[in-house]
Amino acid sequence: MEKIIERILWESRLMIFLAVIASIFAAFVLVLIGTFEILYVIKSSVKLFASKDVFDEFYKYAIKHIVTAVDIYLISTVLLIFGIGLYELFISKIDYIEQEEKSSKILEIHTLDQLKEKLAKVILMVLIVTFFKYAIDFQYKDIKSLLYLSIGIALISLSIYLMHKGKEKKQ
Repeated sequence: MEKIIERILWESRLMIFLAVIASIFAAFVLVLIGTFEILYVIKSSVKLFASKDVFDEFYKYAIKHIVTAVDIYLISTVLLIFGIGLYELFISKIDYIEQEEKSSKILEIHTLDQLKEKLAKVILMVLIVTFFKYAIDFQYKDIKSLLYLSIGIALISLSIYLMHKGKEKKQ
């Protein structure tokens, strides 16, 4: 009886495969959405050459949509790393990752801590891009607004510094 229960418990790890498939599919969908966002900006930029007045307004519009696309790509990267990481941790090692010499080892994940660390780095980048996206639209009417922007930039810089500082200690 114990052997049967242990076998069932061990094989139950395969249900994670649903999360892997869903994560990879969601990453694919987000890449498509980000690409359509970029294509929309390119399509809209054709009107740019018609008038100088259009350029000033289009500049902010284009930057906002391109930054949104970058944000979407980063979130799709989180989902891709998450899906591949779950597969490597719970299902099976991916032989291609370990055999491939040309590619980086960013998708090679052996422990849950490695997965969390890689996800944390990409999530930090998503937060930075999101901050930048909102900073573009923010109205800087007084010195207090600029102070808040400066504090936000300082905190982002500090978080990047601490992330790299933590990496130096491990090596």
